[in-house]
Amino acid sequence: MLLNILLEREIYASEEHKMMQKMIQDFITNEIEDQVPQWEKDGMVSREIWERAGELGLLCMDMPEQYGGSGLDFSFNALLIEEFAKKGISGPGFSLHSDIIAPYILKHGSEAQKQKYLPIMATGKMITAIGMTEPNCGSDLRAIRTTAVDKGDHYLVNGQKTFITNGFMCDMAIVAVKTNSGSENEGVSLLIMESAAEGFEKGVPFKKIGMKAQDTCELFFDNVKVPKENLLGEEGNGFKIMMTELARERLSVAIGSIGGAEGAIVDTIDYTSTRTAFNQPIAGFQNTQFKLAECATQLQIHQTFVDRCIQLLAEDKLTAESASMAKYSATEMHSKVVDECLQLFGGYGYMWDYPIARMYVDNRVARIYAGTNEIMKLLIARGLFRELFREMKAMQKK
Repeated sequence: MLLNILLEREIYASEEHKMMQKMIQDFITNEIEDQVPQWEKDGMVSREIWERAGELGLLCMDMPEQYGGSGLDFSFNALLIEEFAKKGISGPGFSLHSDIIAPYILKHGSEAQKQKYLPIMATGKMITAIGMTEPNCGSDLRAIRTTAVDKGDHYLVNGQKTFITNGFMCDMAIVAVKTNSGSENEGVSLLIMESAAEGFEKGVPFKKIGMKAQDTCELFFDNVKVPKENLLGEEGNGFKIMMTELARERLSVAIGSIGGAEGAIVDTIDYTSTRTAFNQPIAGFQNTQFKLAECATQLQIHQTFVDRCIQLLAEDKLTAESASMAKYSATEMHSKVVDECLQLFGGYGYMWDYPIARMYVDNRVARIYAGTNEIMKLLIARGLFRELFREMKAMQKK
């Protein structure tokens, strides 16, 4: 098996990690895999699976116990992401909930916000989303048009968000809005918006080429009243907060790519070892061996770098540039590995009943969301030439 030739991963070497891994694997086998076909038809998972994940302690694992979490470190969240990716389970949006929304509130929320939202999020009884992207605004978050007008004790929000993961099921969303629009104090702010609010509407879940069991839709805001106490952080500081927290989101995408690539390779080894052609297993052909050797090598290299990034994140030392490198490189590797593996399945690889087919279409979006890979290269380049850009900017001012 593949795992026998890869270096042992220290980040998952503890007994606690091994116990957690077994629990996650049993959860997937016994309670998730059989439901995937129905979830794909529905365009979303069930609320019951969210609550079950909460019962097992699989949500918000690295949140402090005082806020309903398990008080573990981020490596346990990473383990969950990988185990789901290995099996091609893309429906439950647990990672966005635990690895993006929860940290926003923990790091930037008031004590009242933490007490109100984090404990119920950990139970799975409240499903969350984040609203950044708009129909005319993707990676350029400064260009958002959704506005929040100060009305004294509340904001009045109008606008639209799109491509929102967990959007249709969400009970709460952190939404990027423009405050003080048109004035010298114009800026991006973040609001905690509950979907039960009047004027908060959800679009029909999109029909996507992949990730069919994960609900993704538009959100519409028509004069939604949001209490002032739902402002996350300081007014006008939303862009800075988003830039700070995007590193974790991008690393989470990279982690999913590591798990997905490993799952694809393991499935392909199993398939080519039993499928025969010309009176021998497909794995007996040198081309098959070389292709899988190349895939396993690329996985090992990326796995080592991503593991280091996981450690850095746990130590609060992960830079935006390193996260961008991990996201860009791991997702590119994942796409190439899955493509090579699907080829070795032949015609069966194109059949939806085979997990490799789902992996093929599901992983494609990873090079787009959390910032396109083109944006990742731009961020890496800015890090390389930071001093030059500062000098050029200073010269322009003169």
